[in-house]
Amino acid sequence: MRKIHFILLAVLLLISTISNAQNTATINIVSPNENTVWNIPDKIALQWNTVKIDTSKSIRFFLVRNEMVVQELGSFKNDGFEDGIELAKNIGSGDRYQVVAIELFPDDKYNIAKKVTPFFSIINAASDERKKKQQLANVNTVTKKKKKSRSKSKTKKKIKEQIAPKETAIVQTNNKPEPKTENKTDSKPEVRDSFDGRKISYTKEFEFNSEDVVIKIWDHGRQDGDIVSIYLNGVQVVKKYYLTYWKKEFKIKLDPKKSNDLFLYAHNLGDSPPNTVSVEISDGKKSENIVLNSDLKSCEAVLISVK
Repeated sequence: MRKIHFILLAVLLLISTISNAQNTATINIVSPNENTVWNIPDKIALQWNTVKIDTSKSIRFFLVRNEMVVQELGSFKNDGFEDGIELAKNIGSGDRYQVVAIELFPDDKYNIAKKVTPFFSIINAASDERKKKQQLANVNTVTKKKKKSRSKSKTKKKIKEQIAPKETAIVQTNNKPEPKTENKTDSKPEVRDSFDGRKISYTKEFEFNSEDVVIKIWDHGRQDGDIVSIYLNGVQVVKKYYLTYWKKEFKIKLDPKKSNDLFLYAHNLGDSPPNTVSVEISDGKKSENIVLNSDLKSCEAVLISVK
């Protein structure tokens, strides 16, 4: 009897899984695929089909490399085909490119249709030639600087040998102790006012017990194509991430000796500006939730310190 119950339960679970799969929106990208080679400056085409996504809806496509957005290819009506798309002329040759497709404004915001293609190739002869010329120019510049530096070093050494006795005499007659700065503390933490020409405004200040914290980010409000980066103390820790309702988690290490500035940098404005990101910061015991906004002229930030 138990065996029969187990079989019935398994059948019911299988039916439920199939039913859910049939009701889930999906995207299938036909082209590009693993055999695709795009040649710049030729214009490219996209081909796809969908399940449970109405033709009145739109699909947004991105060209990515190493999980970083290289170019937003566009948002197109869900008719399965789009051609005449122009790729950026500065894209380099390589075989690790992928196209990402994401359903825009889904009926079920917790089940967003997404699809990533296999790796394919892009060839850009003009970009490769420019890169070679630049590398050659850099080598020549470095060689010239080294020669100039050696010449200056020899000249400085000769001058130092000539005036060394006078410098020693001056040092011996100067008995005033230098002021101590080791215990000096500032009443206000050092913060940056701007970054890359954008004004930075601080909205919150947090304190955690650990210098190792976990940060999660996701789209706050409508998913409308926002692409953002996250910077910690001026260093990019999340690169050109396409925001969805799914939480992206990453770990960072705080500097325990100062207030760490964490700010949001917008690469576009999406369909409903500004870029608005939900952020959760946690050290495993304490957790803080905030919302950061950013546009092309300003960035919101928080200060994080360690107890």
